[in-house]
Amino acid sequence: MHSRRVVELSESLGIACKLSSDDIVQLKISACLHDIGKIGIPDEILLKPGSLDASEWKVMQSHAEKGEDIVRNIMVDGSDRVASAIRHHHEFFNGNGYPDQIHGEHIPEFSRIISIADSFDAMTDVRPYHQTRNHIQVMDIMHGEHGKFDPWMLAKFETIISRTA
Repeated sequence: MHSRRVVELSESLGIACKLSSDDIVQLKISACLHDIGKIGIPDEILLKPGSLDASEWKVMQSHAEKGEDIVRNIMVDGSDRVASAIRHHHEFFNGNGYPDQIHGEHIPEFSRIISIADSFDAMTDVRPYHQTRNHIQVMDIMHGEHGKFDPWMLAKFETIISRTA
C-alpha cells in the first residue's frame, strides 16, 4: 500500500504545483515505481527490524540506482524521465542526499515531489523501527529536517495535508 499512497500524495502535490496532465501521468508512474530497485536488495537488509549498519545502509541506498537501471531497460516512451525521477528521489534540496548529492532545482521536479510524499507516508505508517505519527507530528519533523525538501513544494504539501486532516 505504500506505493499506492505515495502515488496519491504525489499526484495531489503535482496538481498543486500545476503540472500538466501528461506530467501527472508520468509522475504517477514514477511514484508507483520509486522503490522498484528494492527487489535487488537482500531480504536480510530490506526486512531488518532494527537499524542498519554502515555497510547495510550502503546496500539499501543502492535501490535508487537499481530502480533507475530497471526502468531504463524497459525502453518505452518516457522511461528516461521516470528512471531519473526514481534515481533521485532520495536527493536532498541542500545536496546531502544520495546517490549523486545534487541539490536544489538540479533535482528533477518529480523526484522532489516523490521525496516529500515518500517521507510523509513512511512516517505516518507503522514500521518495525517506529510507531505511526499523525500528520502534525510528521510535518513538524519534515520542517525540522532543514534542507531536505524543496521549501516551496513542502509549503504546498502542507496546505494539501491540512485540508485532509
